[in-house]
Amino acid sequence: MRIKPVQLTNESKLMKDYRNGKDDILSYFDYSPFQTFSPERIKALSNRSFNRVELSEKLQAMNKAWGAPATTLRQIERLKDKSSVVVIGGQQAGVLTGPMYTINKVISIIQYAKKEEIKLGIPVIPVFWIAGEDHDFEEINHIWLPNQKRMHKYVFQSSGLEKSPISKQQLDKEHFDKWFTDLLEQLQETEYTKSIQEIVATCLEKSGTYVDFFARLLFQLFNKEGLVLFDSNHADARQLESTYFVDYINKQPDIAEAVYRTNHHLNQAGYGTSLDVQLDDAHLFYLDENERILLKRNEQGAWVGKQNEISFTTDELIEIARNKPDLLSNNVVTRPLMQELLFPVLAFIGGPGEISYWAALKQMFHCFDIEMPPVLPRLSFSYVDATIEKLLTRLTIHPDEAITRGIDEQKINWLSMQHDPPIDQMTAHIKEAIYRVHKPLNKAAQEIRSDIGALAHKNVHNLYKEIDFLEKKMCQAVEEKNEKTIAQFDKLNMVLHPNGGLQERTWNILSFLNKHGASFLHELVNVDCSLENEHYLVYL
Repeated sequence: MRIKPVQLTNESKLMKDYRNGKDDILSYFDYSPFQTFSPERIKALSNRSFNRVELSEKLQAMNKAWGAPATTLRQIERLKDKSSVVVIGGQQAGVLTGPMYTINKVISIIQYAKKEEIKLGIPVIPVFWIAGEDHDFEEINHIWLPNQKRMHKYVFQSSGLEKSPISKQQLDKEHFDKWFTDLLEQLQETEYTKSIQEIVATCLEKSGTYVDFFARLLFQLFNKEGLVLFDSNHADARQLESTYFVDYINKQPDIAEAVYRTNHHLNQAGYGTSLDVQLDDAHLFYLDENERILLKRNEQGAWVGKQNEISFTTDELIEIARNKPDLLSNNVVTRPLMQELLFPVLAFIGGPGEISYWAALKQMFHCFDIEMPPVLPRLSFSYVDATIEKLLTRLTIHPDEAITRGIDEQKINWLSMQHDPPIDQMTAHIKEAIYRVHKPLNKAAQEIRSDIGALAHKNVHNLYKEIDFLEKKMCQAVEEKNEKTIAQFDKLNMVLHPNGGLQERTWNILSFLNKHGASFLHELVNVDCSLENEHYLVYL
């Protein structure tokens, strides 16, 4: 395995300034991401108390239920050590783990935890927060696989409850098994195909929900790394969160205003975020008969749903938080705060979108008299095998350019050079010649009569159309003649710039596991990749 840093050219203004340490954006965070913060952060954590014993017990039960390896259970036990800290990040429970950025995030968390433990000499535990409370099934119900010239989206259709938390939606095992078998038929059979099928079948058999299946797959892929998983919608998690929900409810006006004002300032400063927040946002969901309803605070102080389908007084909502916390859940704003209250977080690792909205949260943390944890950008990888590497060399395409911009322009330029002189140049010259030759005729026609002049103008236009038609046909013939090479350009684009973006945002791990097995993941987690680099090219 070889790894090479790649500089991206399409990062947002916020991410560029954040990586470059500009004060304009760093003022929205409590820690600078790439300066030494660990001693200061550990000191801040030592002045706070965490319910480590109960948290460890809940994590043990949760992870054992998913068939966690012994390495994970030992890590959870270490959490009882008052000096221990965690490196944490999370994602939704995507089908077959979802896009590759989920895998890349897991690798980031494990790598950074290992590095910090060696440096600090204290237990640093990698924790992955599964967003089981999310209810948008369409975000997780599909994967993309290569299909000839382009990526194809394969959707797993389910009859689950539309707005029910994913961790409560039962997985139709028979239906899923057939869907997965059909997926494997889209891939070329290799020495790893059968073992993948067996792993998925085993995980599927022992899983009840999408979160169960997701967790078991992660443990199969990272079974030696001591990765700890946490389902944010687990009943045990809700018991741990009960008192914090009460605090949220009491501090709602301060939380809502802090986030709203900061988000407004960010937008004024040119740092557009993905947050859409208002002063009446409660930043909590209520589960009403399996439907997750986002709460707001109306002018009378009541907590209501968007359609006024439910309504609670503050005292009633506090009573729910104390006695039925499983009916409440966090939204995108309060999830980071809950994470911070439950775990001794040395650092949070997130993607560009997450860092964007975290920029609006600093004052919310301060409402609870705690600091926002250090926020670090996750690792970003594009994976390249020997076949793709050879194509890049053969077509003289720089991989950095293919990753950041795609190669459509190079393909067009190459095609135009397959005829001497290039077809587009010839047609342009011919149109210029027609214009010059036809100009006197056009002028004479206009002098005779205006309608004759219009006819002459149309005549030129028709000649151009005929030339365009011929050009199109000639280009098609050249493409047919060079079909093999064009297919190679398309394959490169599909692998390195699918759907006009980074590989990790489209591709799923299945294709890579089928071709290379899981060994490359174990190798990659033991490599020290700096989080300061925007992207890495991994040669498999």
